[in-house]
Order: sequence, then C-alpha cells, then structure tokens
Amino acid sequence: MLPPITSLQNPRVKQAVKLRDRSGRDDQRLIIIDGQREIERALASGVRLKELFIEADVLHPDVERQLARQARDCDADVLDVTGEVMQKLAFGERKAGVVATAEPPTATLADFPAKIANVKTTPLILVLEAVEKPGNLGAVLRTADAVGASGLIVCDARTDLFNPNAIRASLGAIFTVPLALATVAETIAFLRQHKLAMIAARVDGAVNYTTVDYRQPAAIILGSEMAGLTPAWHQPDMHAIRLPMLGQIDSLNVSVTAAVVCYEALRQRTVG
Repeated sequence: MLPPITSLQNPRVKQAVKLRDRSGRDDQRLIIIDGQREIERALASGVRLKELFIEADVLHPDVERQLARQARDCDADVLDVTGEVMQKLAFGERKAGVVATAEPPTATLADFPAKIANVKTTPLILVLEAVEKPGNLGAVLRTADAVGASGLIVCDARTDLFNPNAIRASLGAIFTVPLALATVAETIAFLRQHKLAMIAARVDGAVNYTTVDYRQPAAIILGSEMAGLTPAWHQPDMHAIRLPMLGQIDSLNVSVTAAVVCYEALRQRTVG
C-alpha cells in the first residue's frame, strides 16, 4: 500500500481539479465524478475510470473494496488521499469520500438507436434544445429515468453534457439513461426517420398537454430556460402543447415542465 496523497500540489490532484472547468475537461478529454452512487452507476454502464481517489474511513469498508476492485478491473489507479486533499477534489461541501476521473461516454446520434434497442416499451424520447444550466439537464435526466423514458437527445447544447453539476444533479442517471448530442436539424431528421410523434411544449401551444396521445411512439420536446423552443420546432407535423399558467409568470422551469409532461405520458401508458 502506498501512503496517502497529502499534498494539494500533487500533480495528479492538480490535474483532477482542473476537470471542474470545461477547458480542463476538453484538454484532458476526461470527466470528474463525485460520490459512491454516481461512480457505481458509471461503472455499471461501462464507463472506464482513469483514477479513483479514496479518503480513508468515510466509505463502508466493503464498499471501498468493491469500488477499488472495479476500478482496477478497468486499469484505473486507486489512490488514497487525506481529508484535506479530498476536500479539494470533491464538489462543494459534499463529503462523499470518493472521487473518480473517467473517460466520457460516447453520446452521438449515430450510437443512439443501439443504446435504446433493448427498451421493451413503446419509445418515449425526450429532446432538450439549447439547455444552458447543467443542473436542469441533470434534473431532466432524473425524470427520464423515473418514467422509464427510452432516452434523451440534447440538441444545440449550451453546456457540456458531463459537467460535474449535471452528473451530480442527475444522481448518476446521466450514465444510465441513453443520451445523444446532436444539432436541431439532425434531431428532427432522426425523429421523422423513426416515425416518432413530435410533441413540443410551447407557451403558445395550441392544446392542453393532457389532450395529446402519448401512447404512440413519441418525442417530448423542451426548449431552453430563457427562450423556449426555436422556430425549427414550429412545423405542421409537430404537436404544440401548453401547460396551464394561472399566475403572473408565463413559463415553468424546464425540468418541472419535463416532469409534468412525462408523468402525463406515463399515466396514459399505464391506465387500464
């Protein structure tokens, strides 16, 4: 056993900390994952770790041994660190006791059909256009996981998919929900090719969200936090839906909208 890393100036610690910023992730082509639950879900989905940093006496010994064994199985280095070093590596004030660096999963539209091929239910795809806040992306992924959605396509994203905030907000669902990154044009072509009904949530939607038939193969399309959906989603073969807004505010947070519409889809699919 090597002694634990004690210095905040350790080169591996410094490189891992740089993964908190997008420039560091782009330069190293790696991501950083905080927490036992998130790392376990990443490993279960086939993500390859590069390093596993463990603080002594935080995790249950059995959990620590299991994570270390799985990390070594994918040729990752297992590194013991002090509490001070873990505080530098970890997200905010969170005391998780374990942080990993890893290769980002592939998230291309070309791979998407294979990722969703094992879904047994009628396809239900979420589409998120121009998402800006990683926390909202993570929350939408949790909803997608909760309702058993087939997957999520993120088009024209304004944040990188594997931002640490998105990983944490998703509770690791970012590794379990099939995910693809594409342009708007590519996404529309994909949805048409696969004959998915395109149901777009818009402030000016023509019909209430509960009146649409979600039992058919469908895509629920959601816009950015600031501007909603772009005109690309205003086409004759798309269903524009609205959510009732009875107060002074004319829109909901995108993750809340996703949850409301997805659970209506789930209700329709499970009734009777």
